[in-house]
Amino acid sequence: MARNFSAQLEKKKHAQYFKRILQVMPSQMAQYDSNRVMFAFFAVSGLDILDSLDVLNESEKLSAIEWIYRLQVTDAGIRSGFQASIMLPDDTPHYQCGYLPMTYTALATLLTLGDDLKRVNKKSILEGMRACQNPNGCFMAMITESESDMRFLYCACCVSAILNDWSGMNKTTAIDYIVKSISYDGAMGQGPGLESHGGSTFCAVASLYLMNELHNVLSEEQINKLRRWCLMRQNSGFQGRPGKPSDTCYSFWVGATLHMLDAGHFIDPDENRKFILSTQDASIGGFAKFYDTRADPMHTYLGLCGLSLMGEPGLLPMNAALNVSNRVYKHLKEIHKKWKTN
Repeated sequence: MARNFSAQLEKKKHAQYFKRILQVMPSQMAQYDSNRVMFAFFAVSGLDILDSLDVLNESEKLSAIEWIYRLQVTDAGIRSGFQASIMLPDDTPHYQCGYLPMTYTALATLLTLGDDLKRVNKKSILEGMRACQNPNGCFMAMITESESDMRFLYCACCVSAILNDWSGMNKTTAIDYIVKSISYDGAMGQGPGLESHGGSTFCAVASLYLMNELHNVLSEEQINKLRRWCLMRQNSGFQGRPGKPSDTCYSFWVGATLHMLDAGHFIDPDENRKFILSTQDASIGGFAKFYDTRADPMHTYLGLCGLSLMGEPGLLPMNAALNVSNRVYKHLKEIHKKWKTN
């Protein structure tokens, strides 16, 4: 479909796009109901990065907070955490189970909405998360025989950082998994022996960053090799792997990695911005993966994050490792201070 191109960031239209996502999901996305919390995260955090959370009134924010807390599975032992959506009746508790990516995005969304996390059952969440760690240090997405890779290790690190409690994981084996996932080219795959990828590299680097172990684990030579691999991913925007086209989301995945490696200033911001805005739907809002394709919530949010990392006027600066705005991160640190005094 032809896109109405604009070289300017259409902030108001993107804000309305995210508000629509919170109100009703497009029919073609019904298959993603099991990821509903993640879409809420994209929309709410996207509004925050746009500095436009005020498009939601207080009643809407409170309703969203209550909905998220309804998804919390507490005192369920190894099944504790946050579910993806309310798909099962309350009389089937044996089927209800926490899911690591949704636990992370639920907590991040609560913080973005201004919640104080007082109703979060930290003990239960950490128990459920601990049970998801494999002997090799990686994490499963959930306890019921699910896949495991670098994405879920990152989610576990985010949950630990938000709860300010690392007792839910064995950091030594987690770090060992990351180190073994470093490929011959210096970047990281989803696991040992797998191809380097922009997304898994972000997850690995951000995990070490959140653990405060990045420069303890990686030598200066390894960091320089990693910087080079990330910088080589830019052609106009950023690609996820060598030989692939630029994709809006990698302006965040690779851009945030460079930011954490203190190398973000080496990119070509004008070319990256031009590419991101070429995927913008200037008529109804949203960003797509490529030019002239349909916008979706994930690429809209991550496209804005990529622009934020480059200091785009009108966008809030962000905490690259935790993937939230600096405003939300400041709110989190205030919560941590209160926990210490109680």
